[in-house]
Amino acid sequence: MENDRYERGKSLLMDINANNAEKLVESLKDVAPDMHKYVFEFAYGDIYSRPGLDIKTRELATVAALTAMGHLPQLQSHIEASLNTGWTKEEIVEVIMQMAVYAGFPAALNALTAADEVFKRRQ
Repeated sequence: MENDRYERGKSLLMDINANNAEKLVESLKDVAPDMHKYVFEFAYGDIYSRPGLDIKTRELATVAALTAMGHLPQLQSHIEASLNTGWTKEEIVEVIMQMAVYAGFPAALNALTAADEVFKRRQ
């Protein structure tokens, strides 16, 4: 069962954003080499794999949440994933701007800067 969660989560993340899945494993290998396992199993194997919302919708919700919390490195990863799952730059910008109402202007402005970096890298 555990291996099923790991494989399901890894496969899903590789489909959404293979580059960032590989970066996650690499970035943790010296400090916490098994941490990626928990991300694959729980976040993607259990939560992202649930029925009820499609992956595209889950990614946009994640962008909104990470904007509100100010977690910019993870936000950039999920902006990439949002683009990979079919959201446009304009739609992502609108969701980030919407967060100014609920998370404040500093959070939205920082997130827009992070988004701009992702958009420029992808050009």
